[in-house]
Amino acid sequence: MEQRQIFVHMVILFLMVLLIGASYGAVKAEEGVGEAADRIFELPGQPKVKFQQFSGYVTVNKVAGRALFYWLTEAANNPLTKPLVIWLNGGPGCSSVAYGASEEIGPFRINKMASGLYINKFSWNTVANLLFLETPAGVGFSYTNRSTDLKDTGDRRTAKDSLQFIIQWLERFPRYKNRELYISGESYAGHYVPQLAKEIMTYNSKTKQPINLKGIMVGNAVTDIYYDNLGTVNYWWSHAMISDLTYRRLMNKCDFHQQKESDECDSLYSYAMDKEFGNIDQYNIYAPPCNNSDGSNSATHRNMRLPHRPYHQAFRKLSGYDPCTEKYAEIYYNRPDVQEALHANKTGIPYKWTACNEILNRNWNDSDASVLPIYRELMQHGIRIWVFSGDVDSVVPVTATRYSLSQLKLATKIPWYPWYVKSQVGGWTEEYEGLTFATVRGAGHEVPLFKPRAALQLFKSFLAGKPLPKS
Repeated sequence: MEQRQIFVHMVILFLMVLLIGASYGAVKAEEGVGEAADRIFELPGQPKVKFQQFSGYVTVNKVAGRALFYWLTEAANNPLTKPLVIWLNGGPGCSSVAYGASEEIGPFRINKMASGLYINKFSWNTVANLLFLETPAGVGFSYTNRSTDLKDTGDRRTAKDSLQFIIQWLERFPRYKNRELYISGESYAGHYVPQLAKEIMTYNSKTKQPINLKGIMVGNAVTDIYYDNLGTVNYWWSHAMISDLTYRRLMNKCDFHQQKESDECDSLYSYAMDKEFGNIDQYNIYAPPCNNSDGSNSATHRNMRLPHRPYHQAFRKLSGYDPCTEKYAEIYYNRPDVQEALHANKTGIPYKWTACNEILNRNWNDSDASVLPIYRELMQHGIRIWVFSGDVDSVVPVTATRYSLSQLKLATKIPWYPWYVKSQVGGWTEEYEGLTFATVRGAGHEVPLFKPRAALQLFKSFLAGKPLPKS
């Protein structure tokens, strides 16, 4: 009798295991609908990793045929418990794959021969799931079937298309639907990030399935045209990049409120850059430039333009510990085997992949004069806002950011203090009512490129909603 009871219990237990397994399989199948085709099994020359990767396209406008490219690198450990972070690069017209993913916060770096990848031990996917979005259409692998879109875009379309991307992407990856969402980026993404956050808030007010937006973080961010320009010229003078005479002329002749300066002011900018700056990298004034293969000692070939003067003719370059990193990216991402592994360029885009799209860059048609009103609106809705600034960037310098943020006239919660990483001062910070500002000591325009350990500490504190460490 006892043996029979044991047998019955074993059968029941076996059936329960089968039932649980079937239910789990059904859940996994439901989660995986639409994402299987986007799974990256391995990139060429990639070291072995345990986390999953996905990439592909989301069509955001069927009539125009606009499709945005993304690359998701899930968290290295327990991805289901980690938040989702969308990263945007600026320009406008520059690629999040080229910059954010490949030389800043992504899990891989490209080697000097562009033959493979190596691990970035300070990747932000150690603490979050990272979604790199190439926006607007025309940036990187993102495309449009309507060529006029490249000459008729700007802030508004970028924000609306990016919102459509998120809505549809969450349908493809339903396990992220209720996940905490944060948006981060740098440079001209100082416009993209808060503008997208505002679009999400508007969407949430009209839907029964709101997007769980918790916070935004921007670095060396274009914020307010007048104060950005004023702060930039002051940075140039205070760091001995320009003469007293040029400084006075710029202050007297330029109307810093204008997107497009007068010819006289424009010529002064050109004179300062060409005659007084010398052969420096404006994105890190103390970093060495990349030597071109022809032996000339000019800056790298980057097209990332000076973002706070959108119509200025100067296209300057960006450098880092290895000042030639973009060269490797442009070789690697044009490889057919890499594009196949990424499910990229499926439609046969009739041009080479580049880190920045100069056509789109030169034809940016609408740009908010200031995003400070959006900051105020986000703060009213309890959205966490952190702004950080590498202090050796002369393109969107720390003085520009401080001038801009001071216009918010926020009360101080935690006064100015030095924050630390590995027993060294990582920078300085102040916490206001509704916003935290931090500098990163010795970092250029791409903070995680120049100071990866400090940038990771900054990111961890931001996600935790805690002040930066005082010791």
